Amino acid sequence: MLNTLKKFTYIKNSKKKLFTPGPASLLIENISSIEPCFGRGDQQYQKLENYVLKKLKKLTSHKNIARMQGAASFALEVMINNFIYGKLLIIKTGTYSDRLLSMSIASSNNYKKIKKIDYINYQEIDNISKNYDWIMGCPVETSIGYKIPILKFSELKKRCKSKLALDATASIGLEKNHEYADVLGYSSCKGLFGLTGAAFVAFNSNPNNEINQFNLNIYNHLEKKMTGPYHSICSLYDVLKNYNDFKYAVTINKKIFLKKMKEYLEYNISEQPNLCTYVNKKVIKKSKNVILYQSRANISGSIVCHLGEVHLKRKARGKIINSIKI
Repeated sequence: MLNTLKKFTYIKNSKKKLFTPGPASLLIENISSIEPCFGRGDQQYQKLENYVLKKLKKLTSHKNIARMQGAASFALEVMINNFIYGKLLIIKTGTYSDRLLSMSIASSNNYKKIKKIDYINYQEIDNISKNYDWIMGCPVETSIGYKIPILKFSELKKRCKSKLALDATASIGLEKNHEYADVLGYSSCKGLFGLTGAAFVAFNSNPNNEINQFNLNIYNHLEKKMTGPYHSICSLYDVLKNYNDFKYAVTINKKIFLKKMKEYLEYNISEQPNLCTYVNKKVIKKSKNVILYQSRANISGSIVCHLGEVHLKRKARGKIINSIKI
């Protein structure tokens, strides 16, 4: 079976060279743990799910986690509606912080828990000192390839005497210090290297808001009142057993790419996320099987993502980079 999976994933990965932010290249481990499963009465699956959720809680040092079907954007809507209230500050970084703002405005209109929203550019973060109930932002803003270290969010949280909510979609697994967030949302398919389809909200203290809506109420997901992302969770099982081997492929690609493109970099090292890199020139693909990332932001350069050799684990050497040029 293992040899069959190796051959299958080799053929599939040979057909595409990905420079996109997720899902990663297809892993043997994504497939090897897929099984027929059900959310109730299936003890074998329950054991598998418990393992995955325990690993994810340990990864971010959060006591509780809710899993649900959907993209990270759904997890973020659940997070915002159940947890966020009062006076809210959102740090503006780009397309994905705009999405947080849109969701927060909708939540304020629908449930009246959020009373005021300030939306302040990330370049002003060191000047912010007003008190807030909640601060929210994206540690990694994929649309511009930019990172705000989570420790900087933590410092802001202390200054503003607030709680911290993070969109960890592009930072989960690949960046440090997620434990400083009171709540965060993310998906299965970017820095966790699973298949698409699972979304997660991790938290320590229970939410304050009461949400009278079935899908957006976090307790309905915690109590498993609807079909869960069973096969997406299965796809994480074998990956999380040796997670650092897959993460290595991302970090080595990032390192090699930074060295090769050093004259085209827009940000300094502290602002460089592991997931992707912004270069101030347009990247061109050398063959038809190269898939480039098309940012939703209006940028003059290109965003290059580093998940295309994850399947090679510690054998990755950044050779995929030779299939693109400036």
